[in-house]
Amino acid sequence: MKKTVLTFGLISAALSSVMMLLTVPFMDRITRSDLGEYVGYTLILLSFLLVFFGVRSYRDNVGGGTVTFGRAFTVGILITLLSCAGYVITWELIYFTLVPDFADKYAAHAIERARAAGASAQTLDETTRQMEAFKVMYNKPLMNAAVTFLEPFPIGLLVTVVSAAVLRKKAPSAIQPV
Repeated sequence: MKKTVLTFGLISAALSSVMMLLTVPFMDRITRSDLGEYVGYTLILLSFLLVFFGVRSYRDNVGGGTVTFGRAFTVGILITLLSCAGYVITWELIYFTLVPDFADKYAAHAIERARAAGASAQTLDETTRQMEAFKVMYNKPLMNAAVTFLEPFPIGLLVTVVSAAVLRKKAPSAIQPV
């Protein structure tokens, strides 16, 4: 199991890291539109396809064509955790070295979006306070890492559950003579 998890987990982590790095030059344009969330989560989902292929590889190559839901889930969640770790490490490097002003730009965009939606002065003040608190919190590496982990993990968990359910296969039962 270790070889399958490491192979597919590291490939998934590398894939998510490369895709994230490829979006850095476009970050200002993506952040200013709501397109960023769609692009980001689509790329995360693509990297988690490796969970499905990892569970299938485990079933076919290690499990002799069979795997229980529990074992498939274990393999999938370990691949997911490795992929999420790669995602977090990459974002930490990007955020603290390449785009240290990301939180400021994100906050400005959130306030502008509220203003464009016709928010009241009280709502704008509250949004501004929330964004200031966000910027303080997000500039702490451990909090940044925790928030960043929560972006891909739910998707990976869902892909893991679906993959384990779809790929589980019981061993054929022996036919008992009458």
